[in-house]
Amino acid sequence: MALTSMVTAVFVATGSAAAAIATTTSTTATSTSTSGAPSECTNKQAPPPAEDDSEQPAPGTTAPDPLPVPVDPVGGDQLGKCGFVLPPDESAPPPPAEVSAASWVVADLDTGAVLAAKSPHARQRPASLIKVLLAMVALNDLKPSTPVLITQEDVDAAKGFSAIGVPAGGKYTVTQLVEAMLLKPGNDVPHALARALGGVPKTLDLMNGLAKQMGALDTRVATPGGLDGPGMSTSAYDLAVIYRHAMQMPAFAEAAGVKSVSLGGVSVHNSDSLLTSYAGAITGISSNTTDAHWTNLSAAAKDGHRLVTVLLRGEQDDYPMYRQSSKLLDYGFTLSAANTHAVGALVDQAPPVKPSVSSTPAKSTTDTSDASSVQTAADQSPMYEAFGNVGMPLTALAVLVVLAALVMYLRKRRARAARARRLAAQNH
Repeated sequence: MALTSMVTAVFVATGSAAAAIATTTSTTATSTSTSGAPSECTNKQAPPPAEDDSEQPAPGTTAPDPLPVPVDPVGGDQLGKCGFVLPPDESAPPPPAEVSAASWVVADLDTGAVLAAKSPHARQRPASLIKVLLAMVALNDLKPSTPVLITQEDVDAAKGFSAIGVPAGGKYTVTQLVEAMLLKPGNDVPHALARALGGVPKTLDLMNGLAKQMGALDTRVATPGGLDGPGMSTSAYDLAVIYRHAMQMPAFAEAAGVKSVSLGGVSVHNSDSLLTSYAGAITGISSNTTDAHWTNLSAAAKDGHRLVTVLLRGEQDDYPMYRQSSKLLDYGFTLSAANTHAVGALVDQAPPVKPSVSSTPAKSTTDTSDASSVQTAADQSPMYEAFGNVGMPLTALAVLVVLAALVMYLRKRRARAARARRLAAQNH
């Protein structure tokens, strides 16, 4: 009984010591992580306030909290800055004054080098640019030749919004629908693809899961086609990462290169003027919603380089989005030709970052995907690491203490037995 009590006390003591060390480590990490967001970064955690009621949660639900902000900016420390992030080279020209977007990125599609940026991780809304992510999921999870029947539900999903114009009763392949979706903004085709993937909730889970896997940690999709919705969030950096991954998929690259597609009696064309006005243009997507304002994703090839530009929360009062993106592409090709230093990199996969402690309340139970990511972060937290680092030595120490106690106990027992034998011999 005495030995059992000693063992219990030893393990309780060592467990308390480990917990104390882990708690100290966790507290230190928390104070460090919360100091990394400059006060002037107004959109570090969440996009600007909504301008209409499109992001109101459904009755009986609550809007999800903002996504955690990584302690270490994805793609490099410089990309965590607000405002312009420009190469330090004296030969680097200033960014084009025509670009009005609140956030933008210009990057090399092949090397992943981020050439320049403005508030690259500021959280904004994507509008139709998020359909690049939907296309990736559809081409990954469905066979390209799978027929999809357009229903009245798909048609109704676009009422009051832009539509590609596919009629109910039409049947088209996944490839055809992806091509049409990339050519023209519209909410009927994204809804049809979401149905084919198992429904809108499942599709959102697939899209959000893929975004996290790629390292697009500013991104949470609330609607498959890019309409504003509760918790919708992305960044210029994330969309550049997503597009670069998408262009590494042969099926996507082929679909993105199509100039027009016929869906029965509906002919779908890309009306973005970049494709007809910019030499070497690969992709040109412009879109807008009330809360997102104007967004644009463009890509072009020149002199052996392929560049992508992403512009978020832009305005078209002075220059249309295609002209802003063309100026930004020119700027990027100038930086490439001058061989200036990159300011960051588009990651190939999610880095082992640790989200900082948010100032917002705990996650609601309705946001299961973020709860899962928070649990993953907890598994990698300083507290977890403290147990991993000190737990083994403390356990070894406890074992040594127990063994020492056992040896002492056995010695005393042998001594008592020897004394008993001597007394017995004397009595005889």
